[in-house]
Amino acid sequence: MDILDSQLSDYLSSTCDKEPSLLENIDRDTHLKETMPHMLSGHYQGRLLSMISHLISPQKILEIGTFTGYATICLAEGLTEQGVLHTIDINEELEERVQAYFNASGFGHKIKYHVGEATNIIPSLSETFDLVFIDADKKNNLRYYELVIDKVRSGGLILIDNVLWKGKIVSEHPDKQTEQILALNDFIAQDKRVQKLILPVRDGIFLIRKR
Repeated sequence: MDILDSQLSDYLSSTCDKEPSLLENIDRDTHLKETMPHMLSGHYQGRLLSMISHLISPQKILEIGTFTGYATICLAEGLTEQGVLHTIDINEELEERVQAYFNASGFGHKIKYHVGEATNIIPSLSETFDLVFIDADKKNNLRYYELVIDKVRSGGLILIDNVLWKGKIVSEHPDKQTEQILALNDFIAQDKRVQKLILPVRDGIFLIRKR
C-alpha cells in the first residue's frame, strides 16, 4: 500500500462509526499473535459488513471463514432478536480464543461456531439464509458459492471477499491463484440467478443478490 492509499484508508475509517472496543482488541491481538493478520476485515470493512447486516435485519447468517471472529461479530450486530449466525472455520487452534471473543461480544448465544471442512458442514445445515459471507480459502470459493446458492432465500445476499486480488485480476499473465479468482468472478458475472456487482472496498467484495 502506498502513502496515498494509506492516507485514504485512514480518512475512510475516520468518517465511519468507531469500532467497538472489543473489535479494537481483536484487531490488536490478531496483529500481535497471527502470522497473516491482513486476513482480518478491519475497521472500515467491518463497519460495511455491519451496515449491510443492519439494512436487511437477517434472521439467519452464514459465514465461511471465521479467522479471529472480527467479521463474525460485525455481521452479528444486525441480527434480529431471535437471529442466528453460523460461522465455519477449519483452524481448531483458534477455537478457544475466538469463542471467548464471541462470549464477550454479547452475541455468543446467537453464534454457532463450527470447526471443520466447510464443504462437509454446509450441506449439513438445513436453514435458509438471508445473508452469506464467504471469506475463506480462495481456491474453493466457487465450490462454496455453488453449495450456498440454493440455501439463500430470494432477495437474500451473498458477499464474497478478495475478488480483486490486489489488482492481479487484470494482470496479463495471471498466476494459478489469480486464475481461480477470475473463474469465480466470471461464473458469477454470467449467473442469471443473481444480481451482482463488485464493490472496490479493500481487496474487493462481490455483492450478490439472489433473484
